[in-house]
Amino acid sequence: MRSIVYTKPGDSSVLDLVDREVPQPGPGEVRVRVVVSGVNPTDWKARAGGTYGDGLPFPEITPNQDGAGVVDAVGEGVEVLAEGDRVWLYMAAASRPTGTAQEYTVVPAERAVRLPEGTSFDVGASLGVPAMTAHRALTTHEQGPSRLSPGALAGRTVLVAGGAGAVGHAAIQLARWAGATVVTTISSEAKAALATAAGAHHTVNYREEDAAARIREIAPDGVDIVVEVSIPQNAALSAAAEDVTAALRDGVLPVGEDAGLPLVRFALEDTAAAHDAVEGDAVGKVLIDVASA
Repeated sequence: MRSIVYTKPGDSSVLDLVDREVPQPGPGEVRVRVVVSGVNPTDWKARAGGTYGDGLPFPEITPNQDGAGVVDAVGEGVEVLAEGDRVWLYMAAASRPTGTAQEYTVVPAERAVRLPEGTSFDVGASLGVPAMTAHRALTTHEQGPSRLSPGALAGRTVLVAGGAGAVGHAAIQLARWAGATVVTTISSEAKAALATAAGAHHTVNYREEDAAARIREIAPDGVDIVVEVSIPQNAALSAAAEDVTAALRDGVLPVGEDAGLPLVRFALEDTAAAHDAVEGDAVGKVLIDVASA
């Protein structure tokens, strides 16, 4: 199979396209034929040494935590998934040497979540880090609910910092789905349009106006939740995955420019360019086309 790997930390030039044996799932694992791989800032930062430092925890690493594809083999004891299931993946490379920048990847079964009917692989590959981060930001606040569902944030005002990014996009959509009034900060008219397309009720351009004063004008009683963009170390990820998938069933979290999150696509052999695009703050979601659906 074709696989992107690196054997030392560094810039994107350390990424190589190689041929590797198709992996076999062990007990409690599934093998997924990857259709689309999603790239996040955490991926290039890990490759550059921001996660592992000067050394690597494995002799060879395949990057990218997120993706979507089709289960094509299941290990012993796996009952929640079956061959042929369409799934989205999260934390694929967490404490493991192989992520989604390859044609097949093996993950613990709980990190592969069945995609609702009609949900595209592009949407699936755009979830993972952004959607899980957004979910936890909305549910770990002392004023927030422990789970998300329609009405869970009714009557609340949520402030999303940076509503045009992937995490901001997911936070806007999940908060809207849960019934919140959503205010987001942006830095340009183009990004305001994206945040509005995602569903934000109000956008505040922090470069052109007094953001604090404008937010107080919109929410005179203050905001209830401010979205942070980091996942707590011990977050209940299974609950987040369940809630995100429930949102998908309700048609929430679409991607594409019309939905407020433009897609920027690369081929597998151009994974280095995809990492560079994310590092360069490309507007939208960077995806890698690994295989045909």
